[in-house]
Amino acid sequence: MNYDCIVIGAGMSGLAAGIRLAMFDKKVVILEKHSIPGGLNSYYQRKNLDVGGVRHFDVGLHALTNFMKKGEKGKPFSKLLKQLRLSYDDFRLHPQTYSKIQFPDVSLKFSNDFALLESEVNSHFPKEMDNFLRLVETVRDFNELDLTLGYRSSRETLKQIIRDDLLTEMILCPLLIYGSAWEDDMDFAQFVIMFKSLYFEGFGRPEGGVRTIISLLMKKFEEAGGSIRFRTAVSEIKTNAKGEAIGVVASGEDLMAPIILSSIGYPETVKLTQKFPSQKVPRTGAMTFLESIFVYDQKIPLAVNDSTIVFYNNSRHYSYRPAANFFDSASAVICFPDNYETQKRIGEGTVRVTYMANYEQWKNLSRQDYELKKEVVGDSAFELVKKLAPDFQGKLVFKDIFSPLTIEKYTWHMNGTVYGSVDKTRDGTTPVPNLFIIGTDQGFLGIVGSILSGISMANLHGLMTGSEA
Repeated sequence: MNYDCIVIGAGMSGLAAGIRLAMFDKKVVILEKHSIPGGLNSYYQRKNLDVGGVRHFDVGLHALTNFMKKGEKGKPFSKLLKQLRLSYDDFRLHPQTYSKIQFPDVSLKFSNDFALLESEVNSHFPKEMDNFLRLVETVRDFNELDLTLGYRSSRETLKQIIRDDLLTEMILCPLLIYGSAWEDDMDFAQFVIMFKSLYFEGFGRPEGGVRTIISLLMKKFEEAGGSIRFRTAVSEIKTNAKGEAIGVVASGEDLMAPIILSSIGYPETVKLTQKFPSQKVPRTGAMTFLESIFVYDQKIPLAVNDSTIVFYNNSRHYSYRPAANFFDSASAVICFPDNYETQKRIGEGTVRVTYMANYEQWKNLSRQDYELKKEVVGDSAFELVKKLAPDFQGKLVFKDIFSPLTIEKYTWHMNGTVYGSVDKTRDGTTPVPNLFIIGTDQGFLGIVGSILSGISMANLHGLMTGSEA
């Protein structure tokens, strides 16, 4: 069967690219090997044996970055709405209360109002305030969307601006764990993207979680006339004698198209391509995580903990690298999904604790040892929640833990890596003509970034009309 474009993967970037192309009457199909869309930001359900029915859980969405109030212009979220012709009201966004970077001796709060972070830095690092403002201006003036940029170390850049090492570590902490494929560092262009996303704009959460976003994108794609095939795994990207991508083999069927957009990761895409130059194979990322999800019979009272997300670290240095021994409890992200403004405070309460992990150690466990090790992780995370909310008396009614192996199974990402390869392709191109990368390995981060990646690459390589790009 022939198409104008084939999109591999029904994650956020794949759905967005499909919508954008279908809007302009391109015959486009999205191929997804699983039974539901979402990719790294999907959802699952577990039976609720206590009260009947099921509980629904988001997999990747702690928060939607790039928060925007209704009517604001010139922000990434507003571009998303315009390009996909979506309504702000459809997302039903709730803003965060505030989040916190918690180190042993100092905590910095930040919210959707950047003035709070400025005030916190001035309070705890008064001698660094001028330098911090210099960093802010550097971030504001930097063109992170320049597709020609090469790698530049964020740590080295920060050393030239910030003198206090502790402040540097605290600034980097949320940005690294929410978006870096590099160990202990990140590309400065991605630093700027994350700084603006988290600190300038902040967090929100759609009512209904990630399913709300996926449902909006699926509905828009279907309305635009696109086609999607679930349980359809791509086993090969076909090329012609010139080495150009011309189609795919999916579930044993040949599907042909002059443009192929892959959202499954750069190294993962290479594995499907016979004609890829061996010297240009991108590296597989090393950063992977595991998460414990706890459900209590009641929500944690705001008087006990009113923060939305806590970026926890138990030393003055923030070590961002694969865990030395299965998981690293020295640092964590603790998400309180109930602590968003205007959300109802009735019913069960949920807490999510994310640790850095080591894929190689998890993959070699027997099934029995695997389950036992997950219990160790859960116990550690449970104690951390008690440390952050010591006066909470709620009863634990359900817990679930997913590991790097879970991530690998339900995404296309080798080694369970979450932020992809360190070898990004900012313009989406690969050495194989007509084959383009969208999503994480194109270089845009977070849910909004992934959606904008799909839009931008569809505009650039699928529509090729400057007025629409």
